[in-house]
Amino acid sequence: MSTVSALLRSDLRDFAGYRSARSDKLDGEVWLNANESPWVNTGTPANDLRRYPSPQPERLRNALAGLYQVTPEQLLAGRGSDEAIDLLLRAFCMPGQDRIVIAPPVFGMYAVCARLHGTAVIEVPLVDGAAGLNADLDAMVDAVIANDARVLFLCSPGNPSGEALSLDAIAGVAERLCNRAIVVVDEAYAEFSEQPSATELLDAHDNLAILRTLSKAHALAAARIGCVIGSVEMIDALRRCQAPYPIPQPCADVACEALSCSALEVTRERIREICSEREMVADAMAGLPGVRRVYASQGNFLLVRFDDAEDVFQRLLLSGVVVRDMRSQPQLGDALRITIGSPEQNLQVLEALAPAKVAAA
Repeated sequence: MSTVSALLRSDLRDFAGYRSARSDKLDGEVWLNANESPWVNTGTPANDLRRYPSPQPERLRNALAGLYQVTPEQLLAGRGSDEAIDLLLRAFCMPGQDRIVIAPPVFGMYAVCARLHGTAVIEVPLVDGAAGLNADLDAMVDAVIANDARVLFLCSPGNPSGEALSLDAIAGVAERLCNRAIVVVDEAYAEFSEQPSATELLDAHDNLAILRTLSKAHALAAARIGCVIGSVEMIDALRRCQAPYPIPQPCADVACEALSCSALEVTRERIREICSEREMVADAMAGLPGVRRVYASQGNFLLVRFDDAEDVFQRLLLSGVVVRDMRSQPQLGDALRITIGSPEQNLQVLEALAPAKVAAA
């Protein structure tokens, strides 16, 4: 029995989901099957938005599959990676009964979605050591087994830790949890990492689900396009749990243009620049007074500890720079997360924190 079959909620095994008017591929000239308007809205003369979009726009799905080097059948597109998190909980966690395992401090939507879904959250904190803020994978797997958890969330690169997990480490987790739990690898920042994608492990591990998004490296945060990648069986199960029309057609069209060869060439160059700037900012910031630690990062951000994080946060605001205050997160009472911007924006950050500025303050 596959892991998906073993872990899918028993009440959903025969659940077909909602079949919309666009679920079946039909040919015709006059479309009267979806109760749509026969006229274009006069406020949008250049865009015919009267028809419901495809549940899984074929052009977009093919483009994403090509980008991530998987088959279209292994991929479900949706509203960012947030929707994928919700779908995984819907499919594999019975409300009021099941549990997930996470490693805080980490992306908050894992716990938020779980609690909204009535799923308990087991926390195995990151370990702060010489190598950085790192997930204790053995302890996380032990927690899954001890609590009979259904889903384990790994974030690689970690947000906010910046830690990237090796494929060997991920494979080891997936192997130990075969037929026990779904192992979710959130690769929202994978484009900025030196590690290869966990999609390379899909053929060997049917309990892997990989999350990807166009919000970060591809500069499409407002379009809300992401996907979950997994076995064909897993994608089929998740699709049955998804809302009928998850992706607005204008967003799908924009995403397809952003994944054209010419656009991808520019994106790759910008990723290289972000990675170069990340190392420059990290080196420069490590030498500033009041900086306790700059964590190595394989994301497009840096996690930084300060002697006085409040003072730094306010000085940056006075300079027009808004960063993420992490002090409410576990273990991060003195930390800020700083996104790597353009060279000019990064220089603005460093100038705001320069010793001369400190003396003036």
